[in-house]
Amino acid sequence: MENKKDFKPFIPADKVVPEFTVLSVILGCILAVVFGAANAYLGLRVGMTVSASIPAAVISMGIIRVMLKRDSILENNMVQTVGSAGESLAAGAIFTMPAIFMWASEGVCDMPSFLTIALIALCGGLLGVLFMVPLRSALIVEEHGVLPYPEGQACAEVLLAGEEGGDKSKVVFAGLGIAALYKFVADGLKLFPSEVDFAVKKNYSCGFGMDVLPALAGVGYICGPKISSYMLAGGVLSWLVLMPAIVFFGGDSLTTVADGAGGFLAYNQLDTWTIWGSYIRYIGAGAVAAGGVISLIKTFPTMVKTFKKAIAGLKKSGKGGDERTSRDLPIQFILIGVVALALAMWVIPTIPVNFIGALIIIVFGFFFATVSSRMVGIVGSSNNPVSGMAIATLIVTTVVLKVTGTVGAQGMIAAISIGSIICIVAAMAGDTSQDLKTGYIVGATPRNQQIGELIGAVVSAVTIGGVMYLLNAAWGFGSEQIPAPQATLMKMVVEGVMGGTLPWVLIFIGVFVAIVVEILGIPVLAFAIGLYLPIHLSTPIMVGGIIKWAVEKKKYASEKDKKDAVERGVLYSAGMIAGEGIVGILLAVFAVIGIDTALDFSGIYGDNFMAVGNWVGLVAFALLISTVFLFTKKKNK
Repeated sequence: MENKKDFKPFIPADKVVPEFTVLSVILGCILAVVFGAANAYLGLRVGMTVSASIPAAVISMGIIRVMLKRDSILENNMVQTVGSAGESLAAGAIFTMPAIFMWASEGVCDMPSFLTIALIALCGGLLGVLFMVPLRSALIVEEHGVLPYPEGQACAEVLLAGEEGGDKSKVVFAGLGIAALYKFVADGLKLFPSEVDFAVKKNYSCGFGMDVLPALAGVGYICGPKISSYMLAGGVLSWLVLMPAIVFFGGDSLTTVADGAGGFLAYNQLDTWTIWGSYIRYIGAGAVAAGGVISLIKTFPTMVKTFKKAIAGLKKSGKGGDERTSRDLPIQFILIGVVALALAMWVIPTIPVNFIGALIIIVFGFFFATVSSRMVGIVGSSNNPVSGMAIATLIVTTVVLKVTGTVGAQGMIAAISIGSIICIVAAMAGDTSQDLKTGYIVGATPRNQQIGELIGAVVSAVTIGGVMYLLNAAWGFGSEQIPAPQATLMKMVVEGVMGGTLPWVLIFIGVFVAIVVEILGIPVLAFAIGLYLPIHLSTPIMVGGIIKWAVEKKKYASEKDKKDAVERGVLYSAGMIAGEGIVGILLAVFAVIGIDTALDFSGIYGDNFMAVGNWVGLVAFALLISTVFLFTKKKNK
């Protein structure tokens, strides 16, 4: 990636083209509602969401460029900016707020009102955007060429390919088409599992595997081998070191976390996913929290410089810079907005947050907005561990509420509400930074994008309340249809802190692992993310990184040929991320309308779906990876 000094945006700063138009905002709002609803269901079903930026950009190009014959890359960029807000806000909300619904079904509290859900989501969404604005210069501009922002870069490549046409667009859309077909075969028709999983149960109990999906390999290629290797190192430590150590030291003694048919299971009877969910995940959460603190400390000088520039910009009436591509929302607007939202959370009775809670939200919200914005610069929005940040927030919040006398059902609801807002803040800040990176590359006006993000947050906040009520009424959170795995974990954390049963030892192990990693000079946040997430995610990312390393190390006739090959790999990887994202949204819609089971062909393997499917999945992934090499070899005419 080129450095900041050499960079020139696609649309020059002195050129003005249609950008913030009625069409782009309306189309973006529609996509925000659609993607927000689809991702809400997907996250409640499987515990993760997919980024909507690239699918929104592709749909926008199809409507604006092809159907309406309008030619403005910045108008397309504005659509994806507004549209992606629905996905990120939904991710933050569904990872936490269903806990209140589950408590209501248990008789612990009353069912939350639609207004409560909407206001909590709105506060989190607006704060996430506002907190990110002062960080744009430090993270997007100053660290251009350092932080890859893989999905932001991929989205920009998709937009540029559509604008420029020719061979570049063919490479992008080839990757999009192949990945879309692959994703539909794997997760739509279920001809093989999209997650290959192996476990060792004898002398060395451990687990390993990979999500054989195109987007993760694409992220790895764009990030490169270094960042990918740091993530994999974290996964190796958690799955191949800590996991067998837990089983070995526990041995035949009984656990207190997993029930068997005859009572509690012994450690050496636990499967790998139980160990991960009950032990490794807490260690990873501690590492992510510590990594975030370390990252914040290290970037603090840059942040101070950024704020000084912002304050100095007060005299410029909020223009934020002389050039169009340097103008942010005015700093006074940011400060007034943050103060107004803090007061609203405190004084509006529908929002179950007191003065201390509002203070926690502002302090932790800004902290995690910074951490999240930097993390998506490393691994992308889809792999941003906002749930890890939410766990850290819930632990501290619940402790503070408990110490100050807010306990019982009131304390638990307040903790989840605060955690929900901060989780949404982190998700929205990450999405905003990714969109602003796309805008930086294509030459968008930052202020227009920031206004678009705020509009998307408002629309999505109203939508998410209706979606959650609809899904809860249909099946009930915690049911087999929508198990809400992330929210169930958050519920357990709050109950654990209130009841004094949270495993603090595991959390502090993660904290000190992060400190050791920092002492060794390894980028702690990338390592901590790998420690927290299943190794099944970091493995395919590493595969993508290795592919880029192989392409770069290959002998070429000239430096230009090498650069062209690496660039074609980036374009193809961007297409793979886009293809999987679009089909991921489509499959979520299929699941909502109930036709997903009609497409399921997993029964062809009988009872051996995983045993046979694992190897089929590995072969399919190997074939997919070979296509990357194929397209890097093709020369532009």
